[in-house]
Amino acid sequence: KNAAVRYYVGIDVGSASVRAALVDGCGTVVAHAEQPIQIWEPQPDHYEQSSADIWASCCSVTKKVVCGVDAAQIRGVGFDATCSLVVLDKQFQPLAVNCEGQNHRNVIMWMDHRAVSQVKLINATQHRVLNYVGGALSVEMQPPKLLWIKENLQESWEKAGYFFDLPDFLSWKATGVTARSLCTVVCKWTYTSDRGWDDTFWKMIGLEDLVKDKYEKIGNHILSPGEAVGKGLTPEAAQDLGLPEGIAVAASLIDAHAGGLGVIGADVKGHNLPCENQPITSRVAMICGTSSCHMGVSEKPIFVPGVWGPYFSAMVPGLWLNEGGQSATGKLIDHVVRGHVAFPELQSRAAASAHSIYTYLNSHLDLIKKSLPVGFLTVDLHVWPDFHGNRSPLTDLTLKGMVVGLTMSRGLDELALIYLATIQAIALGTRHILETMQAAGHDINTLFLCGGLSKNPLFVQMHADITGKPVVLSKEVESVLVGAAILGACASGDFASIQEAMAKMGKIGRVVQPNHEHKRFYDKKYEVFLKLVEHQREYRSIMNS
Repeated sequence: KNAAVRYYVGIDVGSASVRAALVDGCGTVVAHAEQPIQIWEPQPDHYEQSSADIWASCCSVTKKVVCGVDAAQIRGVGFDATCSLVVLDKQFQPLAVNCEGQNHRNVIMWMDHRAVSQVKLINATQHRVLNYVGGALSVEMQPPKLLWIKENLQESWEKAGYFFDLPDFLSWKATGVTARSLCTVVCKWTYTSDRGWDDTFWKMIGLEDLVKDKYEKIGNHILSPGEAVGKGLTPEAAQDLGLPEGIAVAASLIDAHAGGLGVIGADVKGHNLPCENQPITSRVAMICGTSSCHMGVSEKPIFVPGVWGPYFSAMVPGLWLNEGGQSATGKLIDHVVRGHVAFPELQSRAAASAHSIYTYLNSHLDLIKKSLPVGFLTVDLHVWPDFHGNRSPLTDLTLKGMVVGLTMSRGLDELALIYLATIQAIALGTRHILETMQAAGHDINTLFLCGGLSKNPLFVQMHADITGKPVVLSKEVESVLVGAAILGACASGDFASIQEAMAKMGKIGRVVQPNHEHKRFYDKKYEVFLKLVEHQREYRSIMNS
């Protein structure tokens, strides 16, 4: 009889919900549960959550997925979460991050943009730590948020005992150990693997108070993602989660990085891919949902203009990570489609045919393409996709979206075309990011896609055709949960390394090859794409002169 199956629990805290999965040693999701979490928006650009609410949801989804499973078979737990900021007092109790003094609202969400003036001040210092974030901190990173608290919430600042990134708060809650993950402190807090915390940076930006007690408040015990934390689950956390006490808990990852971990190391033998028998550095993982991240790893540090990193060991231990991104992708497609005058007609037709609106649009495009390839329908319609600014590779949040080629038509055909042109624009933006990474020294030949948009076959095919690279889809759509479970598997000691766990648990599903006959058309589309932003900059300088 085979040895009993070994299971790992992955817990993923997204923006609006917490999910848990029970995953076996082959990377199959055996059970899955989800529960919403609360978001408060007390004023524009302020988004807050409650760490108690988040932990309670982690407990209820975990109890659901392990229900009826022999506890002895569950070997490890891994967490990933959004890079939100959790504030606790010296007794580890929640502290308000708002002017109302509501202590249960003690989390500043990742997407909160309250710290605009603080980030400007920090970036004006041009301190050397900024070289590791493409030259400038984002308003979504932690130093500007910490400075905002100090400047605006005197009382909370004085009472504060601990500032955690949410993934690290979860591993603390599970183990009672205040260790931090290299992933969070390197990507969002300016820690560097060679220098650690830089005293001169914190003093220069007016947060010298964090330097004392050896950085006790923001972390002085730093672990690699997947390393075992403390002695595993405490009796209290074990009871909360419905798991046996003492099972291994891994140092965490940020959610996008967990998605990358879940796909990028997969075994690709027998699929005729250029990355087969090549180091993992020839791959880029794209996590595409509301927004998209492009994760590439390298043996040596590579500085890419407009792309975050190089971050040492921030995703795959021992390798440097560069992280590109597009700030609105799924959100942009939604915005364009729902805002179109023909949207009500699309909704009723899709409902009548029992398809999602996107499946319906894809088949409608097949209907109107006649003998041409679908992608060629946009010969006269071009979109620049930065409706929400550009994160990579131009790092210009003031850029706006553009559409060239509008007509008086207002029917479903027109909606299908603008939908197609928007998807192509997102893929052209990906090509722009990849070409910037390659020019800086990356050598990339294969894309690995996961996240909600990877379920849309048109989105996937356009990324293959426009980048000219094959696209690999993971077998499990929930790559982020698989990534979290891989951390737990690594901490359990059942695998020798994260690399081994990734190869065994990251399973690939479909491979989509680029159609090379379409290369000339998309090269021309790309030339137009780059011209669009050039024009935007030109007309701006005219208006601003």
